[in-house]
Amino acid sequence: MSDDPRRVYGTDRGEDPRPQPGRTYQELTGGPLDGQLLDVTGWDENALADGAALITEAGAYGPGGRALYGPAPGDSGRWEWEGDTP
Repeated sequence: MSDDPRRVYGTDRGEDPRPQPGRTYQELTGGPLDGQLLDVTGWDENALADGAALITEAGAYGPGGRALYGPAPGDSGRWEWEGDTP
């Protein structure tokens, strides 16, 4: 178990929301998911380069909307918010 206070995106109620040993994470910066971690364990280089559209109720489009995150230039451990989409 980690002492890292950041929450992992997508953890369910009752699950430990902290990062787990042996997993790989991207830190999400900016936008509605700022400060959360995305578990990218097992993602290939192409998927990591593409980024992700993550479901969030806190974005511009409300429930069911998605926040777009992509690689931060020069920082392989961080993805930056690129905007919201329905």
